[in-house]
Amino acid sequence: MFRLDGRVALVSGASSPIGSAACDVLADAGAIVACAARNVAKAEAAAAAIVRRGGKAFALPLDLSSEKSIDETHRAAVARAGVVDILVHNAISQFPGHVERYSRADWEASMAVDATGYFQMTQLCLNDMIRKGGGNIITIASILGIVSFDKRLYPNRGGLDSFRPNYSYVKAGVAGFTRFIAASYADKNIRANCLSPGGVDTEETHPDEAPFAARTPMGRFAQPAEMKGPILFLASDASAYMTGQNLVVDGGYTIL
Repeated sequence: MFRLDGRVALVSGASSPIGSAACDVLADAGAIVACAARNVAKAEAAAAAIVRRGGKAFALPLDLSSEKSIDETHRAAVARAGVVDILVHNAISQFPGHVERYSRADWEASMAVDATGYFQMTQLCLNDMIRKGGGNIITIASILGIVSFDKRLYPNRGGLDSFRPNYSYVKAGVAGFTRFIAASYADKNIRANCLSPGGVDTEETHPDEAPFAARTPMGRFAQPAEMKGPILFLASDASAYMTGQNLVVDGGYTIL
């Protein structure tokens, strides 16, 4: 039920902690994984670690702000492994700042990655999935697409200075787009779901674990590896009758 033998997975943002965890768990379940990221060195490291364990993976450069890069990455993945069965959207841009001082240029640069690039990669893989007769699209969203950013929980990174105005906008938007894809293409045997993590312990977020943990019933951040189970669930036949949903994995943060 949880095996992915012979399926091809493409993971964007594979250089990030959650992206790397996604690559690991999909490969461990038997998928051939294309680890795609702007940071090619980290993507290559993720792929190499999988291969050393006996899995199948390879790295590809991916700049979601570039139409050419997205097209080339998609074509390279298909040429090397076959049509993508599982697309995991994980990449997100980094443009922190206050809304009142956020430049239009930064906003548009963010949307080029987080909206337009996301759409283009979805479109390319979706067309392949339609022709093949099925597929699975998983988007890493966030609880901040469900509830508001609380600047009081980030004192060590300057509160509002630490956050990206585009983030909540995008994470709520991709959840809506996921529902649209799910409803529109269920008759093509294509599923689409989101995973919305709460606070995840990374080098960037670690300084603010204490205040965030105090607000979270389970009293801590998640480790990136704790996203592996939910990702595999969504990618596998274990969730075969599930589409258009937003799976929240947040230690109870959003129940308060």
